[in-house]
Amino acid sequence: MSANAKKYCDELYQRVIKRNANEPEYHQAVKEVLESLVAVLEKHPEYIELGIVERIVEPERQIIFRVPWVDDIGRVQVNRGFRVQFNSAIGPYKGGIRFHPSVYVGIIKFLGFEQIFKNSLTGLPIGGAKGGSDFDPKGKSDAEVMRFCQSFMTELYRYIGQDIDVPAGDIGVGGREVGFMFGQFKRIKNVYEAGVLTGKGLMYGGSLVRTQATGYGLVYFVDEMLKAKGMSFAGKAVLVSGSGNVSIYATEKVQELGGKVVAMSDSNGYIYDANGINLDTIKQIKEVERRRISEYIKVHPTAEYHTGCEGIWTIPCDIALPCATQNEINENDAKTLVQNGCKAVGEGANMPTTLEGTKVFLDSGILFGPAKAANAGGVATSALEMSQNSMRLSWTFEEVDAKLKTIMVNIYKNASIAAEEYGQKDNLVVGANIAGFVKVAEAMKAQGLV
Repeated sequence: MSANAKKYCDELYQRVIKRNANEPEYHQAVKEVLESLVAVLEKHPEYIELGIVERIVEPERQIIFRVPWVDDIGRVQVNRGFRVQFNSAIGPYKGGIRFHPSVYVGIIKFLGFEQIFKNSLTGLPIGGAKGGSDFDPKGKSDAEVMRFCQSFMTELYRYIGQDIDVPAGDIGVGGREVGFMFGQFKRIKNVYEAGVLTGKGLMYGGSLVRTQATGYGLVYFVDEMLKAKGMSFAGKAVLVSGSGNVSIYATEKVQELGGKVVAMSDSNGYIYDANGINLDTIKQIKEVERRRISEYIKVHPTAEYHTGCEGIWTIPCDIALPCATQNEINENDAKTLVQNGCKAVGEGANMPTTLEGTKVFLDSGILFGPAKAANAGGVATSALEMSQNSMRLSWTFEEVDAKLKTIMVNIYKNASIAAEEYGQKDNLVVGANIAGFVKVAEAMKAQGLV
């Protein structure tokens, strides 16, 4: 059966490439999962017979639409909007919306496919989806962003709902954008359906900890990974790429646990502060002023600024937390981190390490927390927000934070158990893929050919 399962996965992967041409990010995500599932398919041939894997790599629904809007000088602009509803076997579709010029259907499919397994790992009843647009909110006025968001939602509202599909934020979509979209949804539908979007403001149905959730969750997961090997964040030098929401709150939690974050970045370059990053300064620059990270050295002149964000991985560290974007760590970056003594890597962004880079980490025995497990804290807390909306109540910060930590600890535990069960001890990439897949596969099996 081993050869048959391997052959089946190889042939299916080739069909995925042919059917989804020119979508390399999606191909990469599928390849990683299929390689992990060979042992599962050997043990459970019924998953092949029932076409479970063939169905799971094909989205249930793909929506592409035009988004016309008017800029501040009266010109008509046209962007493209996307929503890929991938799998609803264990719950309503759930996944963020990304506004960035790089967005196209292949990026959305890769993110939606990853979301199936990530959402499954949380233990909460949510399926996988993703959406977005090639609209760039950078440099736009609040009025332009509002007009775009209203136009985007004027089409998207047809396909979402608290029991159908619940979007959230992602790159380029924060509280401002979610607010504008929620307002337009409410206006069109004439109903206050708080559970239709997550990441909302606290005054209209949002959850405490949601802002911090992905960053905090990442650190909770990596901390559990370190503890299993008798280590901790205390006294460790940490690199955190990016300086957005995930990066800022990962840094905050690392500092709480006694680690020292010495570098952060944005798309233009990175800063290195041997004394440890001053997070208050970063928050002021990024969350308040919305400026470039190079401003940091004006406040802290002993720090260094370097152009080119990829250079951050050349800095010696104990722990690396890539939190910026997909494929930011390639094979050479991974080798450099290993050579410089890095002991653990936790993925805060979605698929920030290439397949070749991941292989370097695993072959070197580095502790490696893959994104679909390590960065699941954001969607987990989104699901907790949905629960609060359904019950029409709000939990305290401490209550939500405790639930988040429990979820991340359980994700680590379940991924570890799955890896060991299938002969891949300490390989959390395989463990996370298997643990996430089996739950969805069993649900699909129970629900028949749909």
